[in-house]
Amino acid sequence: MSGSAFIVPCGANLQAARSYAAPITILPETAGQAANSGESHLGRGSALPLLAASSVALLGHGKRQKRSTGRTVVRAVKEAAAKVEERSRPVFPFAAIVGQAEMKLSLILNVIDPKIGGVMIMGDRGTGKTTTIRALVDLLPEIECVADDAYNSSPVEEDVMSEDVRVRKADGEDFPISLKKVPMIDLPLGATEDRVCGTIDIEKALTQGKKAFEPGLLAKANRGILYVDEVNLLDDHLVDVLLDSAAGGWNTVEREGISIRHPAKFILVGSGNPEEGELRPQLLDRFGMHALIRTEREPELRVKIVESCGEFANDPSAFRKTYEADNAEFAKQILEARDRLKQVTTPPDLQRKISAVCSELNVDGLRGDIVTNRAARAYCAFDGRTEVSVEDVQSVITLCLRHRLRKDVLDNMDGGDKVEKVFKAVFD
Repeated sequence: MSGSAFIVPCGANLQAARSYAAPITILPETAGQAANSGESHLGRGSALPLLAASSVALLGHGKRQKRSTGRTVVRAVKEAAAKVEERSRPVFPFAAIVGQAEMKLSLILNVIDPKIGGVMIMGDRGTGKTTTIRALVDLLPEIECVADDAYNSSPVEEDVMSEDVRVRKADGEDFPISLKKVPMIDLPLGATEDRVCGTIDIEKALTQGKKAFEPGLLAKANRGILYVDEVNLLDDHLVDVLLDSAAGGWNTVEREGISIRHPAKFILVGSGNPEEGELRPQLLDRFGMHALIRTEREPELRVKIVESCGEFANDPSAFRKTYEADNAEFAKQILEARDRLKQVTTPPDLQRKISAVCSELNVDGLRGDIVTNRAARAYCAFDGRTEVSVEDVQSVITLCLRHRLRKDVLDNMDGGDKVEKVFKAVFD
């Protein structure tokens, strides 16, 4: 048997089949039936490599129908594998995260008002940055999406609709609607520009003579969160692309004679360690808020964090139930704040003082003024009120301005302390 392929149906005993040294191929008809019938063997890990092998074999055939079947199988495997991974990896509850107030507040305010412009988190390694972001996403309710759209397009909000969905809506077509969790996309450091922005589907161009667009990570992140760990190590041209898309809400791709424009409205969250390098000031200024996190020094808090991690690792379900009520309260506050945000107003006197602080600090441009006003309104809404107070401004102004100050090698004062000093001088 070692010199020939051993062919098994998809539902056969795959463990026994592995005992043969020959390569294993799944019959195309069987694989297609398994993908279309809804019966999944993905709960048993042995099916994944075999289905992947079958898709490679199918793509080698000359007939278009089999090519299509192979792509369907690959897509079904990826989607099912993602669901299995999501179910098998419980999320640490947001309410159980100890300390890191600046990071948690910045993330919450950006979720309430995504127009703040994202957050840059700088600090020590191993301080729970990724854990906190995933925990916050877990609080958010599912969103309505057009089921057959690759961009998580909303069926009602035109600013997060793809061009295809807009045309279909104008023609009066009824969309198939599906509920999805708010997407959180991790962008790896080694990602290429094509992977981030999208590229041309060469296979379809060669086999069908059609110019097709293969969406990238920006398309998947639409209406969600795009997280870039170690963003200070990312190539500058990729950071430019990310910031432009995050600011404008659209991604435009020019490839091989075609132009594609699709919605890319997401909250950009970057993190990094200052010891590994700083972002250029021009790029850092594009982030709405800047949170500094430090390793907890209080022994009691460190012990509490260690105990919580141990309890979660031993029994995630029981640990999550302990904080279920607190998590639900957080989620309720965030949703109510979103609804209340349009009613929040800022007194003209506070607006003038915010601009006076920015002017006194020699902040370039007006982005600092705009972001501080937005963040103060979001904080006010989160606190259950509709008129911004001095305390609201004080709570957010350091997060909004500390990374916009000009660097002075002769000045030893921390940027946050300088903002606080000028704030007190202006508001008092």
